[in-house]
Amino acid sequence: MPVRMELSRILIRENVDAHVVELREVDGDRVFPIVIGLNEAAAINRRLMGEEPPRPQTHELLANIITELGWKIDHIIISDLHDHTFFARLVLKKNGDSKDIDSRPSDAIALGIATNVPIFVAEHVLEEVCKED
Repeated sequence: MPVRMELSRILIRENVDAHVVELREVDGDRVFPIVIGLNEAAAINRRLMGEEPPRPQTHELLANIITELGWKIDHIIISDLHDHTFFARLVLKKNGDSKDIDSRPSDAIALGIATNVPIFVAEHVLEEVCKED
């Protein structure tokens, strides 16, 4: 069963290429840190600060395309972990149909934050990450 998460904090480091997003379990105490790139970190941070870019950035563009095609992002899920690599899915809905789209977790989280949709982490992924702490 997937676990509902919320954005807890974002750590953007000036001189390093790797930045960290921390998700926290909505109905629990577990945290899920994930390393992301600068573009995704900046997109998430802009959204949190309430800054609207003058022109659509990549994640806004993707959200606009999905909407223009008549689909709605229902939720995102970080669905798997293999060899220290996380995998995510965008779950789209339209007129009772559902599409499950492969995504990098950093893009999925940025898109989820940009469109204000629920973020989930698969239980087995969360258990594995919490075990490593």
